[in-house]
Amino acid sequence: MQFQLKAATPLKGSKKQLAYAFIVACQNEQSRAILDDATRLALPQLVQNTLRIAIDTNHFNATAKQQISVIDEDAHTQFIVVGTGKKSAKTAKTAAQEITTYCQQYEIKQASVFIDSNLDDDYALNQFILSAADCAYTFECPNGMNTGEHAKNNTKKASQSAKRTLTLLTHGTPKAAQKQQVTQAIAIAQGVALSKQLGNLPANYATPTHLGEVAKKLGKDYGFKVQVLERKQIAALKMNSFLSVAKGSTEPPRFIILEYKGAGAKDAPTVLVGKGITFDSGGISLKPGLNMDEMKYDMCGAASVLGTFKTLGEIKPKINVVGLIATCENMPAGNANKPGDVITSMAGITIEVLNTDAEGRLVLCDALTYAERYKPSAVVDMATLTGACVVALGHHHSGLFANNDALADEIQAAGTTQSDTAWRMPLDSEYNEQLKSNFADLANIGGMPAGSVTAACFLSKFTEKYPWAHLDIAGTAWKSGANKGATGRPVPLLSQFLLNRAK
Repeated sequence: MQFQLKAATPLKGSKKQLAYAFIVACQNEQSRAILDDATRLALPQLVQNTLRIAIDTNHFNATAKQQISVIDEDAHTQFIVVGTGKKSAKTAKTAAQEITTYCQQYEIKQASVFIDSNLDDDYALNQFILSAADCAYTFECPNGMNTGEHAKNNTKKASQSAKRTLTLLTHGTPKAAQKQQVTQAIAIAQGVALSKQLGNLPANYATPTHLGEVAKKLGKDYGFKVQVLERKQIAALKMNSFLSVAKGSTEPPRFIILEYKGAGAKDAPTVLVGKGITFDSGGISLKPGLNMDEMKYDMCGAASVLGTFKTLGEIKPKINVVGLIATCENMPAGNANKPGDVITSMAGITIEVLNTDAEGRLVLCDALTYAERYKPSAVVDMATLTGACVVALGHHHSGLFANNDALADEIQAAGTTQSDTAWRMPLDSEYNEQLKSNFADLANIGGMPAGSVTAACFLSKFTEKYPWAHLDIAGTAWKSGANKGATGRPVPLLSQFLLNRAK
């Protein structure tokens, strides 16, 4: 979906093709529809009068999902008023979803949306664009999957969506702040779409090798420096913890390094670290078969790094950012990790593997150690790490753990701005008692109590040389059920976090 921003002018269609315009209506305290004065001034008198009668006679009161349509025959334009209920932080999202769905249902290629006070508060334009793009997203079947009817239908929907344009009309010349919101939102939406697409790919397509190729393409498209390390190079770095997870699969592992340089050479970078388990069977500690297909989403941390780098490439903020992705499969095999094995990490810390299904922390710990060489200003890792975080927080907030209060505040503020929220969780030293091992420095699990906390405590042992935050996105990176699919989170949070840090 394409977006434009311009000053409102009289709309005019033709006998062969109507013009379409949407107006967003909220309710006042008496639950009556209200329309912004500036918007009404831009509408033909016939339309204004018709809407006023509908409101005065209670035929339209702007409840959520309520719509009223008025056609101006002289201008060959159809005006659709979309109700969103009482004005709230969700007004822009609700409006975007309703308008996008309407355009899809009636196969409207071009439409205008009047930007009144209902859509011009703080980051409302940003939220409108992100929600519209999210609603318009269609999974694009890769080569090899594109021959069946499902693929043909998806290809058609994706093609229609790509050609659809929403023009956002302002009362008067667009303000600089509005232009900035639109530009940034379009870039973030592109990053979210890439993250969702990668997350939704089946594991036999979204292999570690494929993620490496995607990173290389981003580097080529935007001028990033990209390195994709293979098994021998990873072994030379002594990333034994990472490789211990990878060895049970025939798919070769990859360690991906992306470098975006938008600031001075002396400016310390912010490092993003993504867990990239492209399929997690649990290994020898095999998962139950029910919903195991969703374990293709165990690479959504890696997908969010790649999506965020696409956003960086589009916006080009003045900041240095490094992306690190440790990607492999976790599979059972004769040479796979076994419960009770002891491995030595890149940091030299020994780990007793009590459960091979707690593999995410084993790949992340080596990536977090590697991050030290950049002398970073901060490191943030993203991982679909624990089911315990889903139990604790559900699917609304990502879990946030940090060894630095200021960094945690930055991340939470960015998440609030983008409605991609994170809830801070404890990281007290007392939880470390659960990670004690009789045979190694650490055990890779700490038992049932506080599972997300002990997982973060495990990672914290490898992050003592820099400010660090961990986002457990197990509950927010994808949806299950009828709407199963990747969400693209936390790309909006990460993008806003980096934009706030940019000079």
